[in-house]
Amino acid sequence: MAIVLNPLEYLDLLAREATPVEFERPILAARQSGATADDLAELAEIKLAALRVRALLERRRRREEELSALYDTAGDLAGLRDLDAVLRAIVHRARTLLGADVSYLTLDDPGRGDTYMRITDGSVAASFQTLRLPAGAGLGGLVAVSGTPYATSNYGQDPRFRHTTEIDSGVRDEGLVAILGVPLRLGSAVIGVLFAADRTERPFAREEVALLGSLAAHAAVAIDTARLLTETQAALAELSAANTVIQEHSASVERAAAAHDRMTALVLRGGGVEDVAADLVDVLGGALLVLDATGRELAVAKSPTWSGGLPELDAADMAEAVAASRGAGRSVQRGDAYVAAVVAGADNLGALVFHPAEPLAGADQRILERAAQITALLLLFRRTVAEAEGQVRGELLDDLIGRPIRDEQALRSRARRLGVDLDTPHVVVAAADRTEGGLRQRAVSWARTFAATRSGLAVGKDGRVALILPGTDPAAVARTVAKELSRTLGRPVTAGAAGPASSPAAIAPAHREADACATALIALGRVGEGASHIELGYVGLLLGDRQDVPAFLRSAIGPVLDYDTRRGTALLKTLEAYFGAGGSLSRAAETLHVHVNTVTQRLDRIANLLGADWQSPARALDLQLALRLHRLSGPPAG
Repeated sequence: MAIVLNPLEYLDLLAREATPVEFERPILAARQSGATADDLAELAEIKLAALRVRALLERRRRREEELSALYDTAGDLAGLRDLDAVLRAIVHRARTLLGADVSYLTLDDPGRGDTYMRITDGSVAASFQTLRLPAGAGLGGLVAVSGTPYATSNYGQDPRFRHTTEIDSGVRDEGLVAILGVPLRLGSAVIGVLFAADRTERPFAREEVALLGSLAAHAAVAIDTARLLTETQAALAELSAANTVIQEHSASVERAAAAHDRMTALVLRGGGVEDVAADLVDVLGGALLVLDATGRELAVAKSPTWSGGLPELDAADMAEAVAASRGAGRSVQRGDAYVAAVVAGADNLGALVFHPAEPLAGADQRILERAAQITALLLLFRRTVAEAEGQVRGELLDDLIGRPIRDEQALRSRARRLGVDLDTPHVVVAAADRTEGGLRQRAVSWARTFAATRSGLAVGKDGRVALILPGTDPAAVARTVAKELSRTLGRPVTAGAAGPASSPAAIAPAHREADACATALIALGRVGEGASHIELGYVGLLLGDRQDVPAFLRSAIGPVLDYDTRRGTALLKTLEAYFGAGGSLSRAAETLHVHVNTVTQRLDRIANLLGADWQSPARALDLQLALRLHRLSGPPAG
């Protein structure tokens, strides 16, 4: 029976893009149906022709894919925004087009003289992804040095390459066997290597080498384009920054000139420190604190948009910042605040502490420093006026304490013009130190300012300072003066006080008493303290012009007297018995006809009332004198 051959089956196989194995099926079918040898030979020739057509179509399809991939890569380069994304796409396409298990790209590191992994695709081993290839080592190192593509079907067995433990270990971890590497060229320089690798042995055809080389060329172009783009962007950014700086500097100069004009006009029209502060925050924005040399607040200003608090620095930081500003002749920054010393020659007048809304540029700092200079001028002027007024005030106080009073009404009139009412209670203070020359002009200037701000008077007299200040508590005022003046001078100053004096005639006696109190404090070793004569115990009783025995008794044993009166106890009698017995508990108990434990309990109560030091020599002397005076001034205790 004749067998009919059907060559059209191979056209159908070609149309379906069948695998090469399927092309054997028509021959097998013909052989099973009993075809002759000639028929089978003819059919075999048709099969070979069909396979050649299939191979040609396959090569064209692959070429189309390669061209499409290269076209896509060119498109990526045209719209380059992210270099990493472009390089990842190129490496992935190399892996896909070559049918490789892994593809990767390395770049030169000029700083270290080797190459490093930049992008990997299909890699699973961390040690391989962080691998670095020394110059000339491994396949990639050889490609980088020679600029020539290299391929191996079995890297581990290939003696052409200089193997290193680190590279071989990384390749083994990744399981790679066959590797192809092509150079990334920029002109004559090789900047990296593009690889395709398999985990089984395979040869790499010339077409594959050429394709990988084309992708490597695109990668090199991408890298160079990104570099140029980065450099261009950096240059543009520098130009933009320079333009911004020029504009900001120009604006700062204009703002500084405007601020200078405003402050100059402010001084000419008689403005004060508060006006300077307001102008500064109006120009720069933020919050400003103006302090005098003692750290006292002179003025505060905030811009309308400022929502934060005032700048804060502790005393030590403030002193350090002011010293730094004086030494540098410029403002200094401490945290978010700027400090500018207010100085006139060697004289420290205070400081400006400024918290700006935004960090200050150089020109803006000059505005702050100019404000400090203007503030110094105003404070000098204010000081000159204050000293003139202080001289007048000092002359009035000198007349009150140093000359016989002949016309009280004239003194009252002079005092009223200075804002002082001599018919209201005033405390008189005498301040002294132990230096050879006594208190000098600096102390007098401080005292005048201190008194003037409190509607009082001050004058320097015989190396000491005398003050009268409104108030009724001499001890408290004395302590304040001693503390503040000691801090200002940097050495201990002692202050004695008396009063209150409520008429012009009462001031001179009160001053003598305050002066004697200051002398007694120094003699008693209480230098740097402030007190009234009442707090000096029996010494104060002897010094006081008025011999105020009730006040002395109240100071010495007042708490015990009050306790006995409220509770009906005999603590005062117990105290007399204790001192009368020379401090013997048993003899005091015999005198009082009570048990020794009772005496002990009463003395503990007395200690709670008078303080734990009531038996110290000085206190004990005051208590014994007070007990005697109390017995003389009234009926026997108990």
